[in-house]
Amino acid sequence: QVQLVESGGGLVQPGGSLRLSCATSGFTFRMYAMSWYRQAPGKERELVATIFSARGGTNYADSVKGRFTISRDNFRNTMYLQMNSLKPEDTAVYYCNADRLPIAARWGWGQGTQVTVSS
Repeated sequence: QVQLVESGGGLVQPGGSLRLSCATSGFTFRMYAMSWYRQAPGKERELVATIFSARGGTNYADSVKGRFTISRDNFRNTMYLQMNSLKPEDTAVYYCNADRLPIAARWGWGQGTQVTVSS
């Protein structure tokens, strides 16, 4: 059974930093492109960043490019999201899952981790 456990969220002031973690089990982590998603109140879930399985190439949403860094540790089956220069509009629940949405739907979504950026 696939498990995706997000952690590391919290309350931070604008301009601050947080590091999110995604601990995974139940599948061969190193073989899958993985992504971070977020969902703000009243909005649809959106893709934030993706890291590919081969060579670890990355993609970012324009809204976070230059501020967020996605990484992965294939030995620990864990993915990370380093978030710097946080803005109030980054406030959301952050989720990790497969990059391919059919796979993400089959695996299901974890509880996510709440990130709140506020002074």
